[in-house]
Amino acid sequence: MTIERRIFLMAAGASAASAAFTARAQSFPTKPITLYSPWAVGGTTDQVMRAFAESASKILGQSVVVEARPGAGGILGAAAVAQARPDGYTLTQIPISVFRLPHMQKVAFNALTDFTYVICVTGYTFGLVVQAESPIRTFKDLIAFAKANPEKFTYGSPGTGTTPHLVVEDVCARAGIRMTHVPFKGVSEGVQAVIGGHVMGHSDSTGWGPQVDAGRLRLLVVYGSRRTKRWPQVPTLREEGVDTFSDSPFGFAGPKGMDPAVTKILHDAFKRTLDDPAVIRTLERYDQPVIYMDGDGYAKFARDTFAAEKATIERLGLARAS
Repeated sequence: MTIERRIFLMAAGASAASAAFTARAQSFPTKPITLYSPWAVGGTTDQVMRAFAESASKILGQSVVVEARPGAGGILGAAAVAQARPDGYTLTQIPISVFRLPHMQKVAFNALTDFTYVICVTGYTFGLVVQAESPIRTFKDLIAFAKANPEKFTYGSPGTGTTPHLVVEDVCARAGIRMTHVPFKGVSEGVQAVIGGHVMGHSDSTGWGPQVDAGRLRLLVVYGSRRTKRWPQVPTLREEGVDTFSDSPFGFAGPKGMDPAVTKILHDAFKRTLDDPAVIRTLERYDQPVIYMDGDGYAKFARDTFAAEKATIERLGLARAS
């Protein structure tokens, strides 16, 4: 066989493979898509994820099925997706803990190499709540109580290493106080623990909102860069003299090696959900802003956040031994 003939056949094979990939991408999706929510059913993230999934299902013409994978600080979805086929049919929410926990413990994935980052869509409003009848009426009251009673203030969070946990630990480190952390699987479980008097407070996203609005819980402080529209009277940590904040953006990712054409279809569909009134209403219900990044921007955010979280974990003395 001549060199020219071999080159021709190689080029023809590459062209055929490219055409096959294109054909598959053009027909995508042909079956339901699984979207992992690494938090408990009924919580803030679960409700938001289901709104995105329902909207994306209409756009894609196939069901996007939300499957809960709660526990382990929100990384079980990422662990599952890292082992999935890169065909676009398995996605997960990527919380900040995906970039943080690898610095604290061994995990079953590499946050920088094991995922195809599709799109960032929103972020959380976090805050600390106590019972409405609690004698701790302000954030300053909380700091004073903790200084006078080391480790006596018990607070819940959605898990060790999550943002709601580490923000409070950061506050403790800066203020020179100690509190006792009690991890839960999600906001619903934690809120019930506060209402039932099993813990004194709960640090989490706005799944506690209905109980605050109903007067059963009191919101002491929010962790974002600015006050919320929903509770404009509640100060931020910075306003209370603690120089830290967290807006905690999140989005969706699939396994590494996904076909760029399939990734684009998913990106474009989820981007369109951000214009869906039903999605916007759900985000507003939980005081979550739209925080959009495309796949490349989200991948850069992942790299930057991974490095920033490493520095924070080391500063708090929580880094795992090498």
